[in-house]
Amino acid sequence: MNAPLRRVGVVLLVLFGLLFVNLNWVQVYKGEEYRTSPLNARVQLAEYKRPRGVIEAQGKGLASSVATDGELKYLRKYPFPSTYAHVVGYKPVNMAATAVEQAENEFLAGESDQQFAERFRSMVTGKETSGGNVLLTLSLRTQQTAFAELSRNQVGARRGAVVALDPRTGAVQAMVSFPSFDPNPLVSHNTRAAQAAFDRLAADPARPLTNRAVAETLPPGSTFKVILAAAALESGVAATTRIPAGPAYQPPQTTQVIRNAHPSICPEAQVTLLNALTESCNTGFAQLGVRLGADRVKAKAQAFGFGDEELTVGQTGGPGMPVAASQTGEMARPQGGADPAALAQSSIGQRDVRMTPLQGAMIAAAVANDGQQMRPYVVQQLLAADRRPLHTAAPRTLREPVEPQVAAELRKMMVSVVRSGTGGNARIDGVEVGGKTGTAQTGVAADHGWFIGFAIRDGKPVSAVAVVLENAGSGGSGEATRIAGRVMRAVLADGRGGN
Repeated sequence: MNAPLRRVGVVLLVLFGLLFVNLNWVQVYKGEEYRTSPLNARVQLAEYKRPRGVIEAQGKGLASSVATDGELKYLRKYPFPSTYAHVVGYKPVNMAATAVEQAENEFLAGESDQQFAERFRSMVTGKETSGGNVLLTLSLRTQQTAFAELSRNQVGARRGAVVALDPRTGAVQAMVSFPSFDPNPLVSHNTRAAQAAFDRLAADPARPLTNRAVAETLPPGSTFKVILAAAALESGVAATTRIPAGPAYQPPQTTQVIRNAHPSICPEAQVTLLNALTESCNTGFAQLGVRLGADRVKAKAQAFGFGDEELTVGQTGGPGMPVAASQTGEMARPQGGADPAALAQSSIGQRDVRMTPLQGAMIAAAVANDGQQMRPYVVQQLLAADRRPLHTAAPRTLREPVEPQVAAELRKMMVSVVRSGTGGNARIDGVEVGGKTGTAQTGVAADHGWFIGFAIRDGKPVSAVAVVLENAGSGGSGEATRIAGRVMRAVLADGRGGN
């Protein structure tokens, strides 16, 4: 064989070899991925040949499927779109599902291992059954109240979030993000129209698709003082111990000065820790943070859940919506070493401290629940098509950030905030309500308004709430406090105190 023919033969052998490798790659290594891809038309037809299961709460369907005359036999419908959009999510034809629709996708579609018996029965009888149903922990009254109050807040805030938890179990009573959106156009079987609807929402600078309750981290302002108070109590400071305060504080090694929100707040040289929290004394907590040290402040924040990169909200021990990690920042100089100015500012919830609304509710819940922080969850039960329970949530302790006696002291101090301090808008007659307000400076826009708190009835904690109004400006924390009070009243009126 001459050289040119030999070269052609070698090239052909190489090409056949590459073709063989590619076929094996497609069929063996990528076959399952391609087979189950939502872009595979056969997969789509199979997925829509039976009704997807219902997502419900307190007997009311929040997501269900209706029959169509089209090639895709069932269309997803959301009867209360904006109110539940961020927690229920949506399941489009060609795009990724979100929230509970995504976390429980296999079960809702009838494809989970728990539903093997149903699939086998369908194969034998030739009769298709619907997917499984997902029962949520939400209190409808509380969710609706949170959405209504957030949407028509009295300070004109255009963005915000509310989270309410049962402190004893971690069950989510309400989870609202504002602004919201209507998921129905996103699940249209007209995929071009669905994509156009998604593109419009994605381009909105207000980011309505973002679930601010779990995905947004913001400076928490003075709500972070609850963590400082916990660290101080554990270091031997009592609620009645007097700590340095005054109208202004200049940390060592800096020209920056920290002042209180108003000259009438703790102008004395010293105030008790109780009064410092009640009045929200910036100078007192800034000096307290410098005294405690960055390591102790960060450690206590981590004990409450800051830095948790793995938390999800769905089942108590399974899939769920990912939660952005709250962070304290380094509280140190860029080149290393102590930075008293950074620590002082961080101690009042500024500088690089960032917190999700869910984290704020979890802090309040742990204080209300004798120091036990329960894992938050929103899936109460998974029900087969015939309504048989296949899974029921079992509450789990996530961590214990403080001892019961420290939690008891913190409760008294937070109750004082509502009875005698900045949290008066959250008062409820006949109910022990505690909390902490927060005003967080952004440096570029109006301040954020925060409130975290809890309600205890007949000695039992029934709800822990966090409310944030982004860029609310003056009066933002007072309005957040008022909304939190209305949300806790809704939980109490619901009669369950959660699930």
